[in-house]
Amino acid sequence: MKQKAYARAGVDIDLGNKLKATLPQLLAATHRREVLGKVGGFGGLFALDTRKYKQPVLVSSVDGVGTKLKIAFAMDRHDTIGEDLVNHCVNDIAVLGAEPLFFLDYLGTGKLQPHVFTDIIKGFARGCAANRCALIGGETAQMPGFYQAGEYDVSGTIVGVVEKGRMLNGQKSVRRGDAVIGIEASGLHTNGYSLARQIFFEKLKFKPKSRVAELGNTIGDEMLKVHVTYGPLVQTLLKKFNAKSDVVKAIAHITGGGFVDNIPRTLPANCDVVIHKNSWEMLPIFQIIRDRGGVDEAELYQVFNMGVGMTLTVAADKADDVLRFIRAGKHKAWIIGEVVKGTGVARVI
Repeated sequence: MKQKAYARAGVDIDLGNKLKATLPQLLAATHRREVLGKVGGFGGLFALDTRKYKQPVLVSSVDGVGTKLKIAFAMDRHDTIGEDLVNHCVNDIAVLGAEPLFFLDYLGTGKLQPHVFTDIIKGFARGCAANRCALIGGETAQMPGFYQAGEYDVSGTIVGVVEKGRMLNGQKSVRRGDAVIGIEASGLHTNGYSLARQIFFEKLKFKPKSRVAELGNTIGDEMLKVHVTYGPLVQTLLKKFNAKSDVVKAIAHITGGGFVDNIPRTLPANCDVVIHKNSWEMLPIFQIIRDRGGVDEAELYQVFNMGVGMTLTVAADKADDVLRFIRAGKHKAWIIGEVVKGTGVARVI
């Protein structure tokens, strides 16, 4: 059969349609009863059940996974990227107490590779299913000549909902003396990869498939560890501890900007947070970055999560109870700091 002109130009519509035909099966686990219609329409449809809320507030966020993609390309491993993206977006709205409702994805590439497409979509599906979030639509763009061979980009948009009266607002509720709890990350998550790649591959001369004794793993596989989702944990925490009073006062997702730039977003103008950097078990990958990276230590806590993916600011008299609950949910966590008088900054000492 003669190849179509558009396919000769690099855009294979028929292949795209064939791959998209597999989506209903791949995304079945992400279905919620509020979803109307099918994936593939001009717009995704979601019927919000407003009867569950007095004043529902929709919360949205959009993000990508940055240069972590370079590691996926180098390892030819694409099964984690979709899950990373969903989890990152879920965590960004979880800090407000929001429950995720639905997710939309964008995938742009030069040439559509079936196995890459399928692995990425499977990752989206795993992430959405784990977070009880429906994947209701997306866009796959074939743009020959725009991307390097074998490369692509992804981004995602999430929409969630929170009761207006239960929205977390640390700027109103955080007080001096409150405790700060840190919850363990799986690794770099999706931030700091440009600096990490420079340290590991240029300074230390590792290859992506180099096995590193301290990690018990290849550096590439270690850097592809999935960004942890804290969304389900946050929902159960708030149901248990914030039903009658504000025990959990503020949450920060420790992403780009680390502790230094993210925690202040939750603080009133007259408070600081002091983080004690030796108060948690640092993952080996961060020990290598700290000890061999040649980067000023203060900067590390502004670039990387350093092993803490989320912080919770809680009433001091309930901190031990919250900590026990988090640990019972199979997450490592520690009391890593406290709120003090200040001017709205986070200090790592």
